Amino acid sequence: MDINIIFKIAAVGLITAIINQVLKKSDKDEIAMLVTLAGLVIVLVMIVNMVGQLFDTLKTVFGMY
Repeated sequence: MDINIIFKIAAVGLITAIINQVLKKSDKDEIAMLVTLAGLVIVLVMIVNMVGQLFDTLKTVFGMY
């Protein structure tokens, strides 16, 4: 596992939080919620990709097909 993935997740969270606060200050709460949801989906896709790689590695190590 690479430490870069942690930095990528933190960057997505930070950018999402900043955009969320700016939108809330300008009374666009619905769009702020959608931005937060989009950030969550992006991070979940990254994590699902990592879990898929983990299962592929486990299949290779244990010789399962």
